[in-house]
Amino acid sequence: MVVSARDVEGRDALPVLEQQVSEKASVRDADADSPDLTKEKDFASAEGTHPDDEEVHYLKGEPIVTTGRDVSRFVVDIRDDGEDALTFRSLLIGTVMAGLGAALCQIYQFKPLQMVVSQVFLLLVIYTIGNAWATFLPRKSWVEGTRFHRVGPVFAFLNPGEFLLKEHVVASLLASTAAAGSTAVNNFAVQRLYYETHVDALTAVLATFSTACFGYGLVGIMRPLTVYPSEMVYWANLPTVAVFQTLHFDTAANHKRLKLFWTAFTAMFIYELIPAYIFPLLNGFSIFCLASQHASNKTVDVFTNLFGGADGNEGLGLLSLSFDWQYIGSQFMSFPLIQQANSWVGYAVCYIAIMGIYYSNTWNSLAYPMLSTSIFSANGSVYHQSAVFGTTFQLNQTALEEVGLPALAGSNAWHNLTANLAIGGLIAHCVLFWGPYTVDSFKLAASRTQPDPHYQAMKKYKEAPWWWYILLLLLAFVAGLVVVLKGQTTLPWWSYIIALLVGAFITPFSTLLYARMGNGIATNQLMKMVAGAVNPGRPVANLYFSMWSHDVVSTSINLAGDLKMGQYLKIPPRVMFLTQIWGTILGAVVNYVVMISVVDARREVLLSPHGTNVWSGQVPQSLNSQAVTWSLAKQLYGRNGPYFIIPLSLVIGMVPTTIQWLISRRWSKIGPVKVDTIMLPIIYMYSAWMYAGVNSTITSSIIVGLISQLWLRKYHPGWYKKYNYILGGALDGGAQVMIFILSFAVFGASGVQKPFPAWAGNPAKGNVDYCNGNGALD
Repeated sequence: MVVSARDVEGRDALPVLEQQVSEKASVRDADADSPDLTKEKDFASAEGTHPDDEEVHYLKGEPIVTTGRDVSRFVVDIRDDGEDALTFRSLLIGTVMAGLGAALCQIYQFKPLQMVVSQVFLLLVIYTIGNAWATFLPRKSWVEGTRFHRVGPVFAFLNPGEFLLKEHVVASLLASTAAAGSTAVNNFAVQRLYYETHVDALTAVLATFSTACFGYGLVGIMRPLTVYPSEMVYWANLPTVAVFQTLHFDTAANHKRLKLFWTAFTAMFIYELIPAYIFPLLNGFSIFCLASQHASNKTVDVFTNLFGGADGNEGLGLLSLSFDWQYIGSQFMSFPLIQQANSWVGYAVCYIAIMGIYYSNTWNSLAYPMLSTSIFSANGSVYHQSAVFGTTFQLNQTALEEVGLPALAGSNAWHNLTANLAIGGLIAHCVLFWGPYTVDSFKLAASRTQPDPHYQAMKKYKEAPWWWYILLLLLAFVAGLVVVLKGQTTLPWWSYIIALLVGAFITPFSTLLYARMGNGIATNQLMKMVAGAVNPGRPVANLYFSMWSHDVVSTSINLAGDLKMGQYLKIPPRVMFLTQIWGTILGAVVNYVVMISVVDARREVLLSPHGTNVWSGQVPQSLNSQAVTWSLAKQLYGRNGPYFIIPLSLVIGMVPTTIQWLISRRWSKIGPVKVDTIMLPIIYMYSAWMYAGVNSTITSSIIVGLISQLWLRKYHPGWYKKYNYILGGALDGGAQVMIFILSFAVFGASGVQKPFPAWAGNPAKGNVDYCNGNGALD
């Protein structure tokens, strides 16, 4: 969507805007959970528009939230009570919860479907702990006027009193920053699995510090573009913001909201034991699979490829229903409907494209599994890469001629192709559709006249100065250089600098898309291409090149979203700076420890091309296969290579977006569709969404998105604002805590696996959804 002129102009209207927001906030506070007829006086009518803003629509007195401006005005309260943010209590609680969040995050990196740790879950657990701390630990007031008054300052330090908003936010952001994970740690998993290289802890910490803090330095420099404006929403963070303000501002409604949270949390915690452990068939219930039990082998194979999807790399999961919330998640309760609608188009293309590629034998697909992230030899066996690259991790040309070139499954090649299409489309979309907005954002930041009310409310706090971020960039650069020169990276120092430059170039584009649409696109394919060009024949060097280029991007997006949350919730910028750095470093350490535990305990499963419905090595497999294949870029992706179209698609992806922009200049709408709401990069990305992993959740995720973002948001906006995000966070939290317990208790993360006894809902042989083609019963 294109920002209108009113988004970057109209600065004199700011006081009026702030007053309107304050009035709306007052109405919301007064409303609590019961209807208030006075609201109809503030709004033009029960259904229609506010007289001062024809673009905002109301239903039963509630605004229907659509744009970033709507979020700033109606969803997020501008209130700031000015209490302390950084205390011993907030740091200690945040640090402990950071450990839990980071451990959960890393466990999900070895699952057949990757999920994020719910921020709402973390903040509500922290809220409970913080309130208990405030209630039961000694306070200064307890000893005032007694002979123990001298210990009063100690009690005040340990327990400053009521657990207020800003303490709560700092503790929660510390935990969620750690729970965002470090993609750098996944590279160390690859080295441990495929190259028998055990990266020592100091190297790991320095490398992750380098990537994370370089990304944070970039975020600080780009704040005028990616944080300050209203349209930079970071939609996935809205549940967190809404719950924070509900808990601390709208106290009259807390009882019902908290009751809903803990009821849903407890119910999901108990229920998740059933689909995750006792009755895994619930994760992929397919009428087609069940109906194919007596069909011919050929039919069963086709049905498995198209309708199966409950096990890792089984099939596309078309029309399967999942009742396992750990793999559905609440993100579909927060992603804007525009994003989800574009993803549905991508899903449709994905079903057709992957089936078409496989059965047309494109890229010799029939010789390999339909879905896999592994690399293969020409005969279909797993590629013997150690024979080609040896102990030096560099190409042995003679061995390559003997072993032959590696090959990708057709779905994996398609995924690489669409990833490049998406990157090309992303760059074109940002330049053509959002270019003017970028220029205006920096101008407004320079003059401190950005009209967003939350930005204006933050002007009373001291900003983290620019030199802090520049110094952080320098420290991160030096830490990375030490790793390159002293570690087992095989990466030349000049290639390390190129990696950082590539990451710095792509970061603004990725962050813009993520902030506006709720999720971004994978850009590591571009990093692998460049790595292959500058480090031919060096797969480990390519891993590290991608780490410093891509991890900079992913870390920047996560930290930019947290900075926006800090702006919404009025956390002083300098406190945010310190909190995020500590959370990032702490998370990296925990990620590394958990990674070693899981990789050592489940090594054989993680190396398997298929994995199980509990563990999967698809993330390290994908990283490794791309590092290996791009290190042979000339042979595989050159003009005469089998995958020449993949690098070419980077340029091809820019063409349709350019045509779309030209059309939008002439016709802003075609029928009911606004041309600029068609997000081709998102469509491209989802066009290969089912290329690996568990795919039985797609239909259920679409249903969740329709219920939340269409039915509730549009037709029940009052309930949506009060309960939608809290319910999503509760369901995520209950499921994820149970998965954390099961991972170490019965799934074998600690080394001992205790499978549930076989029965009809947990078959002993074959795929759990009974689609048993492609030799599943062998």
